[in-house]
Amino acid sequence: MNFELDDEQTMLRDTTRELLSRSYDAEKRNATSATDEGWNASVWKQFAELGLLGLPFAEADGGMGAGPVETMVVMTELGRALAPEPYLGGVLIPGGLIAAIGSADQRARLLPALSDGTTLSAFAHTEPGTRWPVTTVTTTASQEGSGWTITGVKNPVLQGDSAHVVIVSAALPGGGTGLFLVDAEGAGVTRTAYATHDGRRGAQFTFTDAAAEQLGEGGDVTAAIVEAEVRAQAALCAEAIGIMTEALRLTTDYLKQRKQFGVPLAKFQTLTHRAADMYVALELASSMSLYATMAIADGVIDPTIASRAKLAVGRAAHQIGQEAIQMHGGIGMTAEYPVGHYVSRLVAIEHTLGASDDHLRVLAGGVSNYSMVDVTE
Repeated sequence: MNFELDDEQTMLRDTTRELLSRSYDAEKRNATSATDEGWNASVWKQFAELGLLGLPFAEADGGMGAGPVETMVVMTELGRALAPEPYLGGVLIPGGLIAAIGSADQRARLLPALSDGTTLSAFAHTEPGTRWPVTTVTTTASQEGSGWTITGVKNPVLQGDSAHVVIVSAALPGGGTGLFLVDAEGAGVTRTAYATHDGRRGAQFTFTDAAAEQLGEGGDVTAAIVEAEVRAQAALCAEAIGIMTEALRLTTDYLKQRKQFGVPLAKFQTLTHRAADMYVALELASSMSLYATMAIADGVIDPTIASRAKLAVGRAAHQIGQEAIQMHGGIGMTAEYPVGHYVSRLVAIEHTLGASDDHLRVLAGGVSNYSMVDVTE
């Protein structure tokens, strides 16, 4: 198996990196995060012009027809730049659901609009008081003649503050979980937006007999939701790799520049050993992230693989984030210096779609399915 990027993927990486490095430094990023939207509409427009927004969608649906590896490349660069654009929550996750189970009319109506940046969506699945994995939802769908209505509360909804159309999971009258399209500004919809600690945005949605359109042919779509989460977890892992790569770079540069007792910190053997441990953790996490992406590229949508990758990346993020802050000292916690923001985003990723403890619990629960278990760690 070839683990190197091909020429087109390398060009995609370099183009994305160049755009983001030109658009963001620590000061610009802080200023953007302080706005109401929390992201830059000009950068979003350039995403659309470069085809990044339509990257995973079929050409017939107005997209680029690229695969999971290309998505991983873009997510890694977004992490490296700590770019706040709503790429995952506003396009990839909801757009992936529409592409997977939406009707021809729904795909034609929504996917080109997502690809050209004129429409944002969001996936409203998690409910207050629930813990990943979400196996049942209390939000209910009721059929009214030929239409549907939704009643319930969803929170947190990633990028829900900016969404025009929300994909809502709801319990069906006959059992199972269905997905529905709901106008974010429609009657019976109350949206409460808020900022998260990592500078991103989210929202709580309260639906009270809100008009809804069933996504696709209807019926129980639990399998599609699980598949969407697996793809999203792989994307989050890729973003975390970009963040950890930059956090390690910032830390090693600081050790070379900062002097103590008249010599650079990099001359202190204990600190260089700790930096080396950060590098080893990053390499292990990168391998697991690539493993999750390549499995999807091979058509293997396996929640167990996603949990393994998420657990490994989460543990590495904890180690690298903690060491980056400690080796920077007090400056690492200041709002003006970028490393603290990188660590904050790592914490948010670690708790999105299952924290490390959640994935460990799920993996441990499946131990009985194997005849042999490696416990060398």
